[in-house]
Amino acid sequence: MSTPPPTGPLVTRDTVSTQLRLLGVETGEILLVHSSLSSLGWVNGGAVAVVQGLLDALGPVGTLVVPTQSGDVSDPAVWGNPPVPGEWWDRVRATMPAYDPLITPSRGVGVIPETVRTWPGALRSAHPQTSFAALGPRAAEIVDGHAPDCRLGEYSPLARLERLGARVLLLGAGYGACTSFHLAEYRIPSPLVPVGRPAPGGGWETVTEVSITSDRFDELGHDYERDRPVVRGQVGAAGARLFPVADAVAYAERWLALHRPREEEFPHPHT
Repeated sequence: MSTPPPTGPLVTRDTVSTQLRLLGVETGEILLVHSSLSSLGWVNGGAVAVVQGLLDALGPVGTLVVPTQSGDVSDPAVWGNPPVPGEWWDRVRATMPAYDPLITPSRGVGVIPETVRTWPGALRSAHPQTSFAALGPRAAEIVDGHAPDCRLGEYSPLARLERLGARVLLLGAGYGACTSFHLAEYRIPSPLVPVGRPAPGGGWETVTEVSITSDRFDELGHDYERDRPVVRGQVGAAGARLFPVADAVAYAERWLALHRPREEEFPHPHT
C-alpha cells in the first residue's frame, strides 16, 4: 500500500522570508516568535529552513527570540501530564539534573525554538523553567539578567522586549501561546505560589513566584485582535499575526483585571 503524497503547500526558506516580509516583518527589528512547524505545510528542510527564513527576513542587525521553556525541571508533586507515583517524588527530586542553559532541552514549545536554542551563537536566559533563547546583536541585552524568581515578569526577557519595542509573531500558533500576556499578570493582583526545582549547586530549592496561567488567553487574544491593530496574513499554510509586545501587555493588563480577576479567588499567602 503506497503512502499518499504530502499535503502542501511546498514551503522553502525563501517562501518563509518572502512571506514574512510581505506580512510586514522589518529588517533590523526584534521579533519574539511563537510557532508551529506542522501548521506551515511541507517545509523543505523543516525547522532549519524556517529559522533560516526568519533570520533572512530580519537581516544581520535583527534579533530573533523564542521561548525555550523547560517545565519538567520542576517539582514532581505538581506533574499531571503524566503524573508520577508519590513514592517516587523524593528520589526524583534528589536525582533531577539542574537546569543548564547549554544542555537542558526546551519542552512543549515545538521544534523551531529547540532549533534556535542549539543554533551557533544563540544565547539563552537563566530561568530554569521559562527561559528564552535569542540570536542576533541584541541577544545578550534581551536574555541577560533573567532573575531565578521571576518567570515571566519585570526581570525576564519579556520586560526587555517590551522596552526595546519588539514585536510578537504568532506563526501558526494561537494566542494561548502568547507569553507576552503573562507579563500583565505580574502587574495586576495575582496569587503567589511556591515553585520547586533542583538548586544549581546541588540539592533542592523552592522559590516564591507569581502564579501564571494561560487560562482564557484565547479569549483575551480574540478581544485584543478585535480592538487593536494586529497584522494578519499567511506564511505557507499557517496563519500569521504580528503585533507589538508593549501593546499586547497593556491590553492584557486591563482585560485580565476585568475578565479574569484572581486575587479574591486565590488570595496571596501570608508571608
